[in-house]
Amino acid sequence: MARSIDYGNLMHRAMRGLIQSVLEDVAENGLPGAHHFFITFDTTHPGVVIADWLKERYPTEMTVVIQHWFENLIVNDEGFSVTLNFGNNPEPMLIPFDALRTFVDPSVEFGLRFETQSEDDEDDEEEDDIEVEEEPERHDAEIVSLDQFRKH
Repeated sequence: MARSIDYGNLMHRAMRGLIQSVLEDVAENGLPGAHHFFITFDTTHPGVVIADWLKERYPTEMTVVIQHWFENLIVNDEGFSVTLNFGNNPEPMLIPFDALRTFVDPSVEFGLRFETQSEDDEDDEEEDDIEVEEEPERHDAEIVSLDQFRKH
């Protein structure tokens, strides 16, 4: 059997590790400067814990913003938990790293997108592909599309 290097899986793990490191630093030291995050995740993913009313409102996907008000940010190897404010209602949530779809820090035009393979994939694998966005034009488009979720 021919052996090959699985670059997709290696990138997948590396990018999740990068997000884990960033969130660990924020949990310990707070957000530096103008940094803030738009984090989109799959609300149907096993291990995601959010309030029932949020699950009803966002049955498949949700974008949260970590910026002005957040507390109890706890990060481990599997994911993170955080309490966010929704209309003056603090809501704790647990988000596994495997549930992430996008992670964007618009303050520095940085973004990652985790794309799941279609379910009719011949290998029927559950792995994700990762697209690292480094071109400013693409970041602008990604930021604009996620900006609609920001509360004013």
